[in-house]
Amino acid sequence: MELIINGDIYDDIPAGINVADLLAHLQLPSAKIAVERNLEIVPRSSYASQILSNGDKLEIIHFIGGG
Repeated sequence: MELIINGDIYDDIPAGINVADLLAHLQLPSAKIAVERNLEIVPRSSYASQILSNGDKLEIIHFIGGG
């Protein structure tokens, strides 16, 4: 399956994957991350239930603390 993540094409994503599994596949921590799918924010509570589709456009944003 092919996804566009932060403007880059990823064509090695397993079909039927959900947002939580995608983050694990990309080796990203689920804490302090926001995910936007096709211009809509994905609530953290639905990461496991949001099944991704071929061609979805995702933005994954890492929050960084500091002062």
